[in-house]
Amino acid sequence: MSTTMQVELFERINPEEYQSVIFCNDRRVGLKAIIAIHNSNLGPGTGGCRMYPYKDTTAAVEDVLRLSKGMSYKAAISGLKLGGAKAVIIGNPKTDKTPELLKRFGQFVENLHGQYITAKDVGITGEDLMMVREQTRHILGIEGLAGSSGDPSPMTAFGVFNGMKAAARHAFGEAALKGKRIAVQGLGYVSYSLVRQLVNEGASVVGADVDNASVARFQREFGIDIVSPDNILAEKCDILSPNALGAVINAQSIPQIQAKVIAGAANNQLATDEDGFELMRRGIVYAPDYAINAGGLINIYHERGGYDAARAMDHTGGIYRTIEEVLARADKENLPPHRIADRIAEERIAAGSAAIKG
Repeated sequence: MSTTMQVELFERINPEEYQSVIFCNDRRVGLKAIIAIHNSNLGPGTGGCRMYPYKDTTAAVEDVLRLSKGMSYKAAISGLKLGGAKAVIIGNPKTDKTPELLKRFGQFVENLHGQYITAKDVGITGEDLMMVREQTRHILGIEGLAGSSGDPSPMTAFGVFNGMKAAARHAFGEAALKGKRIAVQGLGYVSYSLVRQLVNEGASVVGADVDNASVARFQREFGIDIVSPDNILAEKCDILSPNALGAVINAQSIPQIQAKVIAGAANNQLATDEDGFELMRRGIVYAPDYAINAGGLINIYHERGGYDAARAMDHTGGIYRTIEEVLARADKENLPPHRIADRIAEERIAAGSAAIKG
């Protein structure tokens, strides 16, 4: 790594904001990973590990810092006794992943003595986590393991469904989704559970995905309408549910959006802070992404001390109240909902800091 790159990396890591950033390198097994712990005022830093072929270390650092901060906010607004953290492994998950690499990563996690609890993210499978688990006990969300919370997708969808109802009540005066036309961008695992709930509720669903097999499955099982992925954001509907890529709500797409509510599972839906203000100016109700999509994190949180599915579902159902609070306060303070969500999370993190100092 060049001296210039080292300087750039250290400039990006603000010690006032990030608790610690750990570089995990082992040339013997080809491991190059970064663990970022943003904040642990409310509990141990928790967040998934993703494996991705970043163009360079700087790009990986930027991603892990952004993601770990997001986890702090997600945990705080969800009322969890967890801090925010994330890990990234630099490499192609299809060609660079080996059992030795995963086990070595597990050793790095174990050496942090519980300061970081890892889980699954992009590029990492349940089978991979079993490898990591051979070296560390600080891990949650292993599908198929006794006592595990299993696949988080259904609980994520349940949270989005409840948050969507809260946003609908705010926008339309009633939480019922029966008769509402809902445009779903991305027909993956979360959308599968979400669309099933929406159809059962009596909503009219239109979907889009680049994967033809997914499209065929949703048409076959749910009978939903399908439009081109290029047109889904502009679809005439009551509610838009982004469940695929981030940054889809941007200066180009906002003028095309006909929905009165945006409520989906995708991360980082707003391309910029200003986009949230523009939605507010246009009277579009936005349910902040990390508040509405927290069901997966809530689910694995309830593995601690023995998983209880009913307790996890009850907690996830509380996303309705979270979105309700965010939207009511946004109106009262004349700020966009994403800013209010940040403010609530920051207040709770600060309260955790005060409790530690007290």
